Amino acid sequence: LKDLLYGMIIQSGNDAAIALAEFVAGSEATFAQLMNQYAQRLGMTGTHYMDASGLPNPDHYTTAHDVALLSRALIHDYPEEYKVYAVKDFEWNGIKQHNRNTLLWRDDTVDGIKTGHTSEAGFCLATSARRGDQRLIAVVMGAPSEKARADDNQALLNYGFRFFETQKLYAAKAALVSPELWKGATPTLALGVAEDVLATFPRGRYGELKASLQLPARLVAPIAQGEQVGLLKVELDGKTLLERPLIALAQGEEGGFFKRMSDGALLWWKGDAGPAVSTAAPKSP
Repeated sequence: LKDLLYGMIIQSGNDAAIALAEFVAGSEATFAQLMNQYAQRLGMTGTHYMDASGLPNPDHYTTAHDVALLSRALIHDYPEEYKVYAVKDFEWNGIKQHNRNTLLWRDDTVDGIKTGHTSEAGFCLATSARRGDQRLIAVVMGAPSEKARADDNQALLNYGFRFFETQKLYAAKAALVSPELWKGATPTLALGVAEDVLATFPRGRYGELKASLQLPARLVAPIAQGEQVGLLKVELDGKTLLERPLIALAQGEEGGFFKRMSDGALLWWKGDAGPAVSTAAPKSP
């Protein structure tokens, strides 16, 4: 399995991709269905797979944006497997095989990702680099040569690192707001995000970010720990930069009988109310 993965990732072995697909799903066609299901979960709306290798087919297509989404999922969800994409060469059957991503030799901050080439698609390359605490992904498709795809990716990465910055706005599991918990065993319930919230934006514009929390008008127990009860939104220039689920950081247990009765009467008296929106300033960089 390791040899096949290395052959597929480092040497772009189409035969290795097909062998792996047949082993996992029984046939390449069935594996392509699994690929499409996974692409749908990742939000790759411009992608449809017909085979495991990427060989030309009228119904097999993707976009640079979707390749970037897939690359981000690979790096984030499978960090150990992603390390293979930085391997420059390996030996099989007495033959030394070199990684086709030439940026691995040119830029020591680059640690992936993958090359591709067909006569229809041209020379393609998805790359990722990490400089300091910032990681960027670049995707080039349809380049006229191996050198051009590497040069274009290098230019994109250099541009991104020069003119953009990444900051952690909110820490995972830290309380962002603690609204009142109606009918609850506790008076309030802390809400936050499940993972660190990172944002990438043009350099020097941190102070212009606008964050808001969208919450229901009233939180009513019981609420399970980890349950989504709202939304964190960060905007720049009136456009949404990112959205993250706002979850309960603890179990919102129901209160006793009299607490539920008294809160129920108060809720009936107050009547319906619309959703609440509050600001939540990002932390200082």
